[in-house]
Amino acid sequence: MWNKTLSLTLVVLITLAACAQAISVIPQPTELKPQSGEFVINAKTKILVTPPKGEACKVAKYLQEFLATPTDLHLPVTDVKTDSNVIALHLETADGYVPESYRLKVTPDRIDISATDAAGLFYGVQTLRQLLPNAIEYDVPMHGVEWTVPCVEIKDTPRYSWRGLMLDESRHFFGKAAVKKLLDRMVLYKLNRFHWHLTDSPGWRIEIKQYPKLTTIGGIGCESNPKAEAQFYTQEDIKEIVTYATERQIIVIPEIDMPGHATAANRAYPEFSGGGSKRHPDFTFNPGSEATYEYLTNILKEVTELFPGPWLHYGGDEVHFGNQQWKTNPDVQQMMKKQGLKDIREMEHYFNQRMAGVIEKLGKTTMGWDEIIDAGVPAEHAVIMWWRHDKPQQLNKAIERGYRAVMCPRIPCYFDFVQHDSHKYGRRWGGKFCTVESVYQFPVFPAEYTAKQHQQILGIQTCVWSERIQNTVRLDFMVYPRLAALAEACWTQDKNKDLGNFKKRLPALLKRHDVLGDYYFDCFEPANTPEPKGHEKK
Repeated sequence: MWNKTLSLTLVVLITLAACAQAISVIPQPTELKPQSGEFVINAKTKILVTPPKGEACKVAKYLQEFLATPTDLHLPVTDVKTDSNVIALHLETADGYVPESYRLKVTPDRIDISATDAAGLFYGVQTLRQLLPNAIEYDVPMHGVEWTVPCVEIKDTPRYSWRGLMLDESRHFFGKAAVKKLLDRMVLYKLNRFHWHLTDSPGWRIEIKQYPKLTTIGGIGCESNPKAEAQFYTQEDIKEIVTYATERQIIVIPEIDMPGHATAANRAYPEFSGGGSKRHPDFTFNPGSEATYEYLTNILKEVTELFPGPWLHYGGDEVHFGNQQWKTNPDVQQMMKKQGLKDIREMEHYFNQRMAGVIEKLGKTTMGWDEIIDAGVPAEHAVIMWWRHDKPQQLNKAIERGYRAVMCPRIPCYFDFVQHDSHKYGRRWGGKFCTVESVYQFPVFPAEYTAKQHQQILGIQTCVWSERIQNTVRLDFMVYPRLAALAEACWTQDKNKDLGNFKKRLPALLKRHDVLGDYYFDCFEPANTPEPKGHEKK
């Protein structure tokens, strides 16, 4: 299934390109009408862009560069109108378009992609990409391949505006190349939100210049090896990745976890520790100290400058794992008395409210896990991530209280859970795990949800926690092909979803992952892809 050297013979490539192309697009478009014939991209093909400036030109340049290497064709970008042998990108003003939607029409003479925003135009290009032979994914010239596109008419609109993936790099660090590769796979499936879990108990992975020990000391160790050398992203690395994502219509959401999951930070600056438990030492920041709020505010100021997107995630989860020492901490007790707080749970809520206020003043919308609903964070300034699948009442509570919500429940959206019963390494919950089928069939809503309440659901996200994912091969194995199922759950209107049809289209996309060099799980023949190493603890 996976060729490590990425070197197939030219004969195989020509055979692949010459095979009759079935139209197989994931996620399934809203309307797709196959037509007779095909368009052939050749040395005389031009890329027409209107208007000839701004965002449309950026998408045209992306398409030009994407096609250049495998085809060895350097198609000119022009604003001179022509009727034939052209790929035309139209950014236009028109009624009836939903943000990120597009229309694509392929005839033997031309390809037209139209949208009212750059994102829609970009996603039209991604659909064109999937209509091309799989050899289009090679990063070396493929001479002798005929670059044909089947004639088709497509009208497409996303179901949700939030189509996300979270990567945990605290527990294991993957690095710039791996993150860029993951962003490129998100692009293939029209995902548009990259939630970056950069701090947690095992390691702190983002440079904060005012507090350098956060990385030089807090960056030491990982889940499998607490003595591993410090690994982190410099601020220049962060800027590079954010720019790379932005060029691909992906917004990056940083997560700086607090008040719990703070062990790595507290190794670096123990003066801000609120203690922990035997199992989770130094797990919390000290919520009773004004110095802690100043410290965290300074950190968030630097983070805010690095991420231009509207959201900042501050965790807020699982504080009870290590807040027991708050009961005897004199700072906490004094703060509780000052603020009229009756117990440490109210102390937690006070912290959450206060830091949400800091995030608002920094010009961002607060994001947090579903625990912050109970903290009373203002609904108009916060987005909730519902993660506890065993607590559906938390999602219902969020909706009832007016919060916007992103759905990422452990079952079926956590991709650190195994995806087949034969798999040994990964999480299960009461024997349950996350199959391709369960991801695809998500979500199912209570019948009593009103149209207005449905509008509060921004979308769906997978969370890739890395306790048992140490390397990029295992990362691939846990992500693919479930990412394709998630993409269709996010994008395709519920009335157009069909699991049987999805499974008919999936093999063509798996072959594309072959060309891309991804070690995916073959859900059709599980024995073909044994679990890779990368789950062991040292």
